[in-house]
Amino acid sequence: MKKFAATLGAVVVAIAAAWGGYWFGANGSAVPAPSAPAGGTSAPSAERKLLYYRNPMGLPDTSPVPKKDQMGMDYIPVYSGGDVEPEGAPGTLRISTEKMQKLGVRTEVATRLVLERTVSAAGRVEPDERRIYTIAPKFEGYVEKLHVNVTGQPVAKGQALFEVYSPELVSAQREYAIAASGSESMRGAGDEVVDSMKRLTQASLARLRNWDISDEQLRALEKTGEAKRTVTFRSPVTGIVTTKKALQGMRFIPGEMLYEVTDLSSVWVIADVFEQDIGSVRAGAMASVHVGSYPDKVFRGRITYVYPTLSAATRTIPVRIELANPGQLLKPAMFAQIELAVGSAAKTLVVPDTAVIDSGLRRIVLVDSGAGHFEPRVVRTGARASDHIEILEGIKEGERVVVAANFLIDAESNLKAALGSLSAPRQAPASPAAALPPPGSTPAAAASAIGHSTEGKVESVDPREGTVSLAHGPVASLKWPAMTMEFQVANEALLKTLRPGASVAIEFVERQPGEWVITGVQPAAPRK
Repeated sequence: MKKFAATLGAVVVAIAAAWGGYWFGANGSAVPAPSAPAGGTSAPSAERKLLYYRNPMGLPDTSPVPKKDQMGMDYIPVYSGGDVEPEGAPGTLRISTEKMQKLGVRTEVATRLVLERTVSAAGRVEPDERRIYTIAPKFEGYVEKLHVNVTGQPVAKGQALFEVYSPELVSAQREYAIAASGSESMRGAGDEVVDSMKRLTQASLARLRNWDISDEQLRALEKTGEAKRTVTFRSPVTGIVTTKKALQGMRFIPGEMLYEVTDLSSVWVIADVFEQDIGSVRAGAMASVHVGSYPDKVFRGRITYVYPTLSAATRTIPVRIELANPGQLLKPAMFAQIELAVGSAAKTLVVPDTAVIDSGLRRIVLVDSGAGHFEPRVVRTGARASDHIEILEGIKEGERVVVAANFLIDAESNLKAALGSLSAPRQAPASPAAALPPPGSTPAAAASAIGHSTEGKVESVDPREGTVSLAHGPVASLKWPAMTMEFQVANEALLKTLRPGASVAIEFVERQPGEWVITGVQPAAPRK
């Protein structure tokens, strides 16, 4: 019994101690804190105190030090007093964390890469024009016999193609034979007679050679002195008979094509390169050729010529690629797909192509300044690759740029107003009238500034459409006279300062041709 009482007493003491600790923790320490020195006051901190860094996507994750999330976004600093991230600098856009999450904003670092891209073009296989040979007799006659009588038949150099009979050719052979025998018989005669016979012999021989009679046939004629009834024509090159018009017994006239032999050991591919890509194509560059008949093979060739003409119908420029054709796999008239690797070997500053907003007049990139602030910058671009664009001016290596949802940021924010601060930081005017151009200023001086300004009287306001009808005075920068016109407003907040009958000083820009947008409103200066 005594043991049970002792145990119960110990439990009661423990509960009392725990309750006392909770009470002291809730109401402060029992030991009084040292008081402040007499006559002194505790001065509040001039700077806000940084508490922690929170996840930029709104997740329940904090950090005592700066860090990045899995998408590469910076954690946002949280300060004492309920303030989140300091206000952005002039000319920047501020997007809340919730809106960033809804828009799906994603950033990447501007870096230096070797900008290589591939230009694709469609083409066709064509024979090398320098390897096409035509057999056309230069005299009149008849086809006596065909040795090659099928189109597409392969032939070797010197192989007999056909035999012809020509009365004119037989007469020329006899004249040569008579002249040659006469020269031999008159060797002992006078010099004039010998020279005349030699000239006659040489003229007869030249006539036969001009008719493309082979040296072999001429030597046989000179040796035997007998004129042959037929003459054999042979292939001048190893290749394929691509055209055959000769028929057994047909009559032909001088210059008529009877055979065409093509050497297909090397062929051309004529590729049609689009106009916007032709500036990157250079003669001497290598190209890859793919044909549907051999999907597992890649043919390599070299660009030998860029044609100087453009097709107005397709906006393409022909490019000639010369390549070997082992096994004669490539047939003339085949369709081919060409890939040309273009670009420089040096590293250049690039950003993803989705980071650039092209308005037609200038190109803009949104730079992530941290803490939800984005600075729009005008950039000058260079070459383009498949998914990157070279940046020549506007941003530096290592800066983060928005690569996803930048067009949505443009639509959801007053980007035009922020662009007004790109040239120089805007200073607040001492009075509303100070924002307007000084009296007597020239139109050229006013036009050099970003945007335009004027004074006027509000006629009507349409909150639903976000438009204002304003009777304004002359606009020197645009050489406008005084008139009444309708303006768009950059955001809903500006509508609160615009009331029918109010005299205001406005600043406005041209967002697109014919669309004038008010970006700033001040009460008009009182007239003296």
